[in-house]
Amino acid sequence: MKRSFRLSELASKAFATLVGDPLHLISGVNTLDEAGGEDASFLANPRYIEAMKKSKAGVICIDPHTPRVEGINYLISENPSATFQTIAELLFADTSSSGFTGIHPTAIIHPEATIDPTATIGPYVVIDAGCCVGEHTILYPHVTLGHHAQIGSHCILHSHSVVRERCILKNRVILQPGAVIGSCGFGYILDQKGAYQKLEQLGIVILEEDVEIGANTTIDRSRFKVTLVRKGTKIDNLCQIAHNVELGEHNVIAAQTGIAGSAKTGRHVMLGGQVGILGHITLDDEVMIATRGGASKSLKKGKYRGSPAIPIDQYNRQEVLIRRLESYVKRIEALEKQLSSDQSPAKNH
Repeated sequence: MKRSFRLSELASKAFATLVGDPLHLISGVNTLDEAGGEDASFLANPRYIEAMKKSKAGVICIDPHTPRVEGINYLISENPSATFQTIAELLFADTSSSGFTGIHPTAIIHPEATIDPTATIGPYVVIDAGCCVGEHTILYPHVTLGHHAQIGSHCILHSHSVVRERCILKNRVILQPGAVIGSCGFGYILDQKGAYQKLEQLGIVILEEDVEIGANTTIDRSRFKVTLVRKGTKIDNLCQIAHNVELGEHNVIAAQTGIAGSAKTGRHVMLGGQVGILGHITLDDEVMIATRGGASKSLKKGKYRGSPAIPIDQYNRQEVLIRRLESYVKRIEALEKQLSSDQSPAKNH
């Protein structure tokens, strides 16, 4: 449901300082370029300062250090992006909630499953024997829970996400559409005839509190213990987390990243898009690897880039040299030509 708020109300609810008309009404959000008089927008990067000056937004969220233009309403805070997010959530409250309530009649729920009365179970959900679903959790259409899966309170499982047998989601976990928790780890052995035989993956996956898993991301169950994602970690779309991996608290992992089996990360690790992590290595707290980086050995706290990943300052220096490579080659060729000319028989006479 769309709402509108006076700027004085938004300032109070977002804990921001208002400069401008307290009675001005805001009912939408938009970019600086496209915002109109009833829209809120924000400036989080100085490169868009000119767009801010020309914006027709009804209010712009800025930080205290941004120069202001006369005639524009501002909400000032240390984190303009967070202020803008608060406004957007206030304006569009409940838009992410399901239109269904309770248990939909098309859901298939095993009689030995336990569903909290406050949970919402959407159309065509399948819940197997021994499952538990906590209070105020929402399972959107076509979610599947394998036998004895445990889902905590205030979780949101979007359509076509799967939690396989015995896996555990603690409180406030979000699965985006198509996420698969507890798929089999990639384990095979060659038999005497040279054929691959499957190693049964008998472990589980545990997602701790406030974890979010992106669309079509897969997290494999361990061979016999636990694949663990600790609290607060956010994983983007199309990522692959292999068996026995242990991700630390408050990691941020961007799309198409792959982490091989038994790798471990510390707290506040950040991995850019398409990063690859070799199995059985450890990334310490606050390791940051830039897009398309590849970690082939354990890394200490710091910023890294490249494949294999090296400290980002070293990588940048090498990049400068590589970009000059053509000019170096031309200089070498010129020197060789000059040297050859200097050593020619005619020169020696």
